[in-house]
Amino acid sequence: MRKGLLAAALSMSVLVPATAADTATAEAASAPTRAQTQTQAQTQAQTQAQTADAIAKASWFKVTPVDEAWIRALPMDATAATQAYMDRIPAPVLQRSNAYYEGGYWLQLWHLLLGLAVAAVWMSGRRSARVRDWATRVGRGPLRRDFLFSAVYLGIGALVSLPLTAYEEWWREHAYGMATQTAPAWLIDWLVASTINLLIGAVAFVGLYALMRRARQNWWAWGAVGAMVLLTLVIAISPVVFEPMFNTYKPVEDGPLKQSLLRMAQATGVPAHDVLVFDASRQTTKVSANVSGLFGSAAIRLNDNLLRRTTDAEVRAVTGHEMGHYVLNHIPKMLMMLGMVLLVGFLVAKVVMNASLRRTSAASGVEDVADIAGLPLLIAIFSIFFALATPITNTMIRVQEAEADQFGLALSREPLAFAEGQLRLVEYRKADPGRLEEFWFYSHPSTRSRIFAAMRWREAMNAAGAQP
Repeated sequence: MRKGLLAAALSMSVLVPATAADTATAEAASAPTRAQTQTQAQTQAQTQAQTADAIAKASWFKVTPVDEAWIRALPMDATAATQAYMDRIPAPVLQRSNAYYEGGYWLQLWHLLLGLAVAAVWMSGRRSARVRDWATRVGRGPLRRDFLFSAVYLGIGALVSLPLTAYEEWWREHAYGMATQTAPAWLIDWLVASTINLLIGAVAFVGLYALMRRARQNWWAWGAVGAMVLLTLVIAISPVVFEPMFNTYKPVEDGPLKQSLLRMAQATGVPAHDVLVFDASRQTTKVSANVSGLFGSAAIRLNDNLLRRTTDAEVRAVTGHEMGHYVLNHIPKMLMMLGMVLLVGFLVAKVVMNASLRRTSAASGVEDVADIAGLPLLIAIFSIFFALATPITNTMIRVQEAEADQFGLALSREPLAFAEGQLRLVEYRKADPGRLEEFWFYSHPSTRSRIFAAMRWREAMNAAGAQP
């Protein structure tokens, strides 16, 4: 419909050229409309921010506030200073934070089991084979057939998991006082995200099964290469294509904070020429930031909660950490490490698929690994593989996070603000896990570990006579 309207508009512009008077009249008429739209958008953004602030203010999450005297009395010894920060978390707050984070462990398990159950239903009773036969009749070609099958499978999977997803992302977040969206607004975002995931996933599986048919026994190696190419492409275009679908990005107002962040970027070679703020308050009260980009591009993005709820020193500490990811080339390094994990995963998938199909082909109607009807089994294998590989992938990320912490401390020279920021994250991160728990479940160092690293940096700088 929109394309038809555009064509009609172009035709009219050719047949009836606009005069200067017509153009001036049209511009005068549209100016109030643009101004009204901008005013409405600003009012909506202010309302969203006020809602987020009100929810945060009424939240159960409160750490003990401190004054300048407490800061002056903070021990220089890293262990003692770390404990002083940890002691500011009241026991009831710590218990609720732990319950929130530990609940996430169970949600990971339920999502895995639900996905495996969906795959089992599809692979039993020749259901998957019947859907493939339907897609063959409708698609009239292997590429269209594979796209239809993949889209149906991914779409049904998204709908089946919707209740659990809604509980995790909307109801639970509201129960813990960290969500700001209404149910209809959340559902719209879910629908948009699910549609994007479905389209990308369907196209990816079309490519994968085309590789399977062509490469045969070597499909697993080419599949890993293709997955890495797709992952790199999605990471590169996501900030400019997908993320603006959910939030509005605009430049941060000029001022001392913005100028200090741009000087930090210039000093470290981050090719960012502006600082952007996005309205995360329309979804959550959580604070976040990122400095991302590939192929020589970079952008500094701060969420509006961070700017409103933290001090300038905390913003510099957080941004310094994010710049560390960029300067230390963490995205390319992570892609290379994930490439190795994916290569192993695809090899495991090949071995398990071949063994499984030999035993279940009669019951499932799937005999060849390159048959799109085997997609539910393939996804189930990868789900189990990546669940078991969680400690490996989390360790890879956790090491990079620790490196970025050190970079950010050296750049911002704000160890106390960094520690203060870490206390804020206790709202949704368990502060002091056991070693095995941190190894398996944590993609970031724990709060205690990160504060200790900051206090150790502070202690070392003081000993060197260069206390910040």
